[in-house]
Amino acid sequence: MASLTLNLLKDELPVEQESLVLSGEVKTGLVLVDLVNGFCTVGAGNMAPRQPDKQISGMVDESVRLARGFCENKWPVFAFLDSHHPDIPEHPYPLHCIAGTDEAKLVPALQWLENEPFATLKCKDCIDGFVGSIEKDGSNLFVDWVKNNQIKKILVVGICTDICVLDFVCTTLSARNRGFLAPLEDVIVYSHGCATFDLPVHIAKTLKDAIAHPQELMHHVGLYIAKGRGAKVVSEVTFGAPKEP
Repeated sequence: MASLTLNLLKDELPVEQESLVLSGEVKTGLVLVDLVNGFCTVGAGNMAPRQPDKQISGMVDESVRLARGFCENKWPVFAFLDSHHPDIPEHPYPLHCIAGTDEAKLVPALQWLENEPFATLKCKDCIDGFVGSIEKDGSNLFVDWVKNNQIKKILVVGICTDICVLDFVCTTLSARNRGFLAPLEDVIVYSHGCATFDLPVHIAKTLKDAIAHPQELMHHVGLYIAKGRGAKVVSEVTFGAPKEP
């Protein structure tokens, strides 16, 4: 039944996806959304997968591949890390990614980014990374990163497709449309570089105040809404040599 519903959804709400070749000709930045243990590492916390998850592990692998490629090419990387104060809950979610714990740290395969000169790391205490980048003085670390690096395109990967990734993408698109992010032109979401969590309806019914969240369906919905807001969605990302002049 679930597969039939998903197929029907994809038929009625198709998401056209392209391929992206990164050559360095257009200044592109990589944005990593919440690749922390609390969302990606099995058994690491309330919002972490309870068992190995193919979609999440594939997302991590692709994100690591892209991060290494960007840094090897000396291209800019921006990584959001979900990080919360234990006394400030984020409803409707249970306590997660508490600051100072392993939950709020990058997954082991990405911890090298902490010492990477081409990477900017930002702890955020809200769903939307754009909002989470606002400093007390009113400045915005993400906006500054785009402007300082003269980025024209951002490639977005991470978790969750339909929550933190989607909120960040939508706000960034709105800011771009208002002219707050010049010279940014395109926001690109890599479908295989994103993932979301799985809470089937039969399990959600047994939990108080829980809302069903079927993984494949909500992943598709997140991509569909992002594209509807103006993002480009790609299903393949490769590194290519710059064209001969």
